[in-house]
This record gives sequence, structure tokens and C-alpha cells, in this order.
Amino acid sequence: MQTPASNPSPGWPRSWRRRVETDLAFDDDDVYSFAYLDEMTKRMIRRAILKAVAVPGYQVPFGSREMPLPPGWGTGGLQVTASLLGRDDRLKVIDQGADDTTNAVSIRRFFAEVSGVATTERTGEATIIQTRHRIPERALTEDQIIVFQQPQPEPLRRFITEEAVARKIHAFARYGVMYVRLYEDISRLGHIAMSSDYPVVVNGRYLASPSPIPKFDNPKLHRSRALALFGAGRERRIHAIPPFTEVKSLDFADYPFTVQRFEACCSACGAQDSYLDEILLDDGGRRAFVCSDTAYCAERRGERTES
Repeated sequence: MQTPASNPSPGWPRSWRRRVETDLAFDDDDVYSFAYLDEMTKRMIRRAILKAVAVPGYQVPFGSREMPLPPGWGTGGLQVTASLLGRDDRLKVIDQGADDTTNAVSIRRFFAEVSGVATTERTGEATIIQTRHRIPERALTEDQIIVFQQPQPEPLRRFITEEAVARKIHAFARYGVMYVRLYEDISRLGHIAMSSDYPVVVNGRYLASPSPIPKFDNPKLHRSRALALFGAGRERRIHAIPPFTEVKSLDFADYPFTVQRFEACCSACGAQDSYLDEILLDDGGRRAFVCSDTAYCAERRGERTES
């Protein structure tokens, strides 16, 4: 259901009304401000983004706004995307790598409704990519921005519940508690068992959460050509990984960081280098593996058909 924006008072002088309408990005026929958020909020979020880019990995607080989405379902990423969108942008939205899931389709339709920007399912055509829990398989370029929906930006939250204590640990860069967590896995299981939201050190300084992406995607953050922005609406935090920034996943000299390896290939396109989802085919337990990134899989199938 559409929520009308509060237009300036009709009793104001015409010149005043026009100036306020311009500041709020209203057009005569618009129901919403462009991309839903008002311009004051966008400027506030952009200032937070600039600070996050200037200090890679640092969590910058911002005034999260109410969005037409429950907190914890991507409101942070939604606000970051809304503050970045321009009329010439082309938006791609994915959820767990797929373009056709409920979350991805709903957010894509929302921005198409309130901004009128073009949308796409092709990774290479997008200028802004909003994602939940995946990084596209296709390498991103310097002309692209990837926005992550992040439920919990604080990697120490599972051990440190007090925000003041966690921020003091970041200030002194004393991350021994996280290494202890990894060591406990090795001592009990013989390997590090964290398969997603695997902590990273950004630019040799701040410990950061890469959002709940599989650790398969962690190497894609290292020296990526694209700007990566992480928005947590419920926690009111933004952090960033600028292009070409060093990103190192935590590990030990004798237990180096490794990613998942799949013995199978994608049953649809034959890819052997992508992250795969397992699908049960019947009650007998037959399984198949398909690419999590649906756009990448479709492109590969198209190439095979042409050849």
C-alpha cells in the first residue's frame, strides 16, 4: 500500500513551495520522494558512507529510518541503496544469489516503483547491486557498487554483548577473543567450522563482518574493483570496503584459511568454480547441485547454447 509523502503546505507562497519541493526531490506528479527517502536523510546517510569509505572496516553510526520492511529484513541495505540511486542507474537485487526469490523481487519492484530506475538481472549491466548473503560469481568492476544487507555488523557480538566494551576492543585492535574462537574449533573438530560470516581484517586494521556470505565469497572482497557497502538498519551501522583494499580472512600459520570445495559441478550449466546449492530431487535421496548465482548460471547456459 502506498504511503503518500507529506507535501509542503498549499498556503505557502509559490516560490517557497517550489524550493521545498526541489529540496525534497518532489515532482508535480510524484507520490514519493525519489527513491522513497527524503533528501535530508539521504545526505545524512551519504555522510556516513563517506566516513566509512575513509576509514575502511570502521562501523559508522547513522540515523536509521522507518522503511516499508520489517527491521532485520534488509532495511539497512535498502536505505544505503536509496541514498545512492540516481535516475541513470541500473539496479540489480539478489537474495542468496538468486534474482527470483521473494526478497529480491519485492525490493526490486519497490525501487522501480518509487524511483523509476531501470532494473536488470545481468550482473555486468548493473551499476548498483543490492545483495543478501552472496557476492556474484562474475567479477565486479570499478563502475559498480555492491550493497550488502547486514543483520549484525559487529563481529564480536557473539562474545561481547556490551557495545562500549566492543568498541574499546576495536580501538586497541585486540582481537584475541576471535582467535580463541577459531582455535576452539580446531581443538575440538580439527578444522575451523565457520562456514559463513567468517571474520575479516580490513586494510590491516579493523576486524569486520562480511555479512552472512559463505566463506567461499570472502576472497572476492580482497582487492575488489567495486566499492562494497554494508548497511545494518536495525543496528544503525554502516561500514565499507573501498576498491582495491586488502581484506584478509582470519587464520593461523599452520591452519590457513580455505574455502569450500564441491566434488560435483552444476547440473544446469556444468560450472565447477561457482558456489553450489544442493537440491533434493525425490524422497529416495537423489540430489543435484546448481549454481547459487542464477544470473551466472543463465549466462553460462546461453554461451553453451550459442556454441
